[in-house]
Amino acid sequence: MPGPTVAYFYDQDVGNFHYGPGHPMKPYRIALTHALVLNYGLYKKMKVYRPYRATFHDMCRFHSEEYIDFLRRVTPQNQQGFTKSLSAFNVGEDCPVFDGLFDFCAMYTGASLEGAVKLNNDHCDIAINWSGGLHHAKKYEASGFCYVNDIVISILELLKYNSRVLYLDIDIHHGDGVQEAFYLTDRVMTCSFHKYGNFFFPGTGDMYELGAESGRYYSLNVPLKEGIDDATYMQVFKPIVQAVMDFYQPTCVVLQCGADSLGSDRLGCFNLSIKGHGECVKVVKSYNIPMLVLGGGGYTKRNVARCWTYETSVLLDDELSNELPYNEYLEYFAPDFSLHPDISTKHENLNTKQYLDQIRSTIHENMKCLIHAPSVQMQDIPSDLLSLEDNEEPDPDIRDNQDELDKRIEPDNEFYDGDKDNDKENGDGFLDV
Repeated sequence: MPGPTVAYFYDQDVGNFHYGPGHPMKPYRIALTHALVLNYGLYKKMKVYRPYRATFHDMCRFHSEEYIDFLRRVTPQNQQGFTKSLSAFNVGEDCPVFDGLFDFCAMYTGASLEGAVKLNNDHCDIAINWSGGLHHAKKYEASGFCYVNDIVISILELLKYNSRVLYLDIDIHHGDGVQEAFYLTDRVMTCSFHKYGNFFFPGTGDMYELGAESGRYYSLNVPLKEGIDDATYMQVFKPIVQAVMDFYQPTCVVLQCGADSLGSDRLGCFNLSIKGHGECVKVVKSYNIPMLVLGGGGYTKRNVARCWTYETSVLLDDELSNELPYNEYLEYFAPDFSLHPDISTKHENLNTKQYLDQIRSTIHENMKCLIHAPSVQMQDIPSDLLSLEDNEEPDPDIRDNQDELDKRIEPDNEFYDGDKDNDKENGDGFLDV
C-alpha cells in the first residue's frame, strides 16, 4: 500500500534571519533541519516546494491592519521613531525588531498557508512547514518570539473546506494565541499539552480554560509539571487524543511540534527523547486524517534539527539510520554524530500517577459535555487566498465537481477577539471576516 503524499515547504532564505545576539530563537535551525532532510534522501519521497510568501492582506485575515502595517515599516534603523508602537504591539525585548522582520513573517506564514491550500485541494495528505507554528502571536501584538500567527491564518483557510479542525500542540509552552483566536467557536478544537505553573510562560493553559459560548468545552488544556518523560507523556497523550478523535471527529488536524519539550532544551524542563516526541506524531498520523504539520519552539538547535528530521521520516513511513549522513553542518552534531543521542536530564519527574489520573478524569468528564461532532451549514466558499500554479498538480477545474462543491464550507465569523475595545465587532464578541 503506497504511503501518504507529503508536501514539504522550505524557503532557503528563512534560516538567514537573526533575532539578535544572545536571543534563544535561531531561525538557523530550519537550515540545519533541511540539511539533514536532504542528506538522508527524504526529499526524494516528498513533493518539495519553495513556498508562497504571505501578503499584507493574508496576515490581516487575523491580525489588525495597524499591527501588520507596523511590522511592514519598522526596521532596526528607524525603530526610535516608533516608540509608542513598539510598546503598544509588545515588540522590543522578547520580540525584537531585526533586519527583514516582515519578510521572515511572510515566509513562514506563506508556507503554512500554502500547506492549508494544498490540503484543501487534495494535492497532498500531509503538509509540512518546519518554519511555522508560531503559536503565541495575538491579533494586536507579538508575543513569545512570535509576530504573525501562521497557525490561525492557515486554520481559517482550512475552515473553508473543513467543518471541524483539530489543533494539537506539543510545544512545552501553552498555545495561547491559537486558543484565544478560536475560544468562542466549535469549528476548531484546540488541545495543548504544556508545562504549567511556577510562572512558566505564558502563564495560561489551566485545565479549566474550556472555551466560552459556542466554544465551551472546545478548548482543551493538559497542564503538565516539569521532568515528564516519554512513558508518562504517552499515558496522557494517547488516551486524550483518542477521546478527542472519537468525540470531535475532525476532518483535518493541525499539529504543532514545538521541540522545546525535548530533554536538554535551552528553555525547557521536560525530558522527552526524540523518539518520544516523534511518537506523538506517529499517534496522530495513525488516524489517517489530513494533517498540517508545523514547527514551533525549540532552542537547542542541533536537537531541534534531529527531532524534525526524525518526524519527517515518521510522516513518510521511512526508517532512518541512527548515524547522521555527512552534511555541511556535521560539526553541530558532535561528539556522537547520531540522530538519537541521549538528551535526558536530571529533572525529577513531578507528574505523579495521581496527578495524571486527575487530568485524564477531568478531561474525560469535560468531553462528555461536548455535542458530538458539531456540523455546519454547507455554503459556497470564498476563493482560495492564493492560486496554485503548479504543473505537477491536476487541472484545478476538476475539483469543481458536485462532490467537491458539497464539501465547501464558509467560515462564519470564526475567531475570538480578546480585546473588545478597539475592534469592529458584530455584537457577539466575534470578528467580522
